[in-house]
Amino acid sequence: MEETLSGARIDPKRLYASLEELGAVGAYDDEGSGLKGVNRLALTDAERDGRALVVRWFKEAGLEVSIDAIGNCYAERPGAVAGSAPVMMGSHIDSVPTAGRFDGCLGVLGALEIIRTLDARKIKTKRPIVAAFFTDEEGCRFGTDMLGSAVATGRIPLDEGYAKTDRDGLTVKAELERTGFLGSEPIGLRKPHAYLECHIEQGPVLRSKNLDLGVVTGVQAICWHELEIRGRSAHAGTTPMSYRKDPGVAAAKINLKLREMTASGEFGPDMRATMGVIRPVPGMINVVPARVVCSADLRNPDDDAMARQEAALIAYYKQVEKEEGVEIRWKRSAQTPRIRFDASVQETIADAADALRLSHERILSGAGHDAQEWSRICKTAMIFVPGEYDGISHNPREYSTEKQCSDGIFTALIALTALANED
Repeated sequence: MEETLSGARIDPKRLYASLEELGAVGAYDDEGSGLKGVNRLALTDAERDGRALVVRWFKEAGLEVSIDAIGNCYAERPGAVAGSAPVMMGSHIDSVPTAGRFDGCLGVLGALEIIRTLDARKIKTKRPIVAAFFTDEEGCRFGTDMLGSAVATGRIPLDEGYAKTDRDGLTVKAELERTGFLGSEPIGLRKPHAYLECHIEQGPVLRSKNLDLGVVTGVQAICWHELEIRGRSAHAGTTPMSYRKDPGVAAAKINLKLREMTASGEFGPDMRATMGVIRPVPGMINVVPARVVCSADLRNPDDDAMARQEAALIAYYKQVEKEEGVEIRWKRSAQTPRIRFDASVQETIADAADALRLSHERILSGAGHDAQEWSRICKTAMIFVPGEYDGISHNPREYSTEKQCSDGIFTALIALTALANED
């Protein structure tokens, strides 16, 4: 294997230039930072244009491109052994509304760079290599994360995925049709031999320790709640406090409860909880809202602790209803257990990093990734690269250097080729 790859090097400048070009699709001027951000929500016009650009690059690299019924895109480089299961490397190109240009895109364009490198060196692999990107990993538009990969691997049924709606009532299926990415290929590419993903860490650990890479051991448990709290709208100046049924106060109590739960230690030292959405209706300064739409994002590396913290939160919803005279309707919009990645793939990544003399350590992902979905059907692991500015992500300040990105993808080149040459 080392002889096969002898002298092979990815092109860091080409990789970084592709990240910058894709980052210009859906770019916006961020007033707070003065930087260019990225707003490429899933299945919007901007994301459609980003998809078209990446598909064009796939085709220019001579890859066979197919799109499945949930809009996932696969680009295959043939292997030497006919009919063998492929090795896949991918991620996503959709973004949150206030993104940088690295989240997800590094894994997709890194896969393309690896294939370009193998082609330039005329290096054959036994197994096919598939570069891929998946629909709505972020979950910001249609309410559940990892949608495309979850459908592809069977966690979410296709019809359920199609029926999910955005704030305007537009369905996933309708937007796939509108953007031209409702594919003809059936769900479920033939089962991969292995799946690899290279991603920015989105956290401060690697950079604070001056490490080159993280070998990702898995993903912590994640649970999302969507809440609608119904109270009674009233005039802010004329309605005595004792007469109010204020859903804004109820939402505030729940938000504070989330913080209290994390501080208590009752659910483990690594519990995390966030209310990222708080939307009062009608949202006017002098009106007690009639209802509030809000969210709860729960995370924990321990499944048992996660179950206990969710149960405690649900019980608290009942308490708030009684205290504030409101009605709380909630649903679980996403739930994934603690994921443990394949030990052998982790070792392959670590060996590749060692060969390149890159420092690394094992790290658990706090964020969800497409890799967690593929880990249910094939051996899987991830590579993390550090980020500057405390690893900030989902923000225009998101930034990994050319070297950080190329170190991750060079490591992936060695690991992916090793996996693609396994019997």
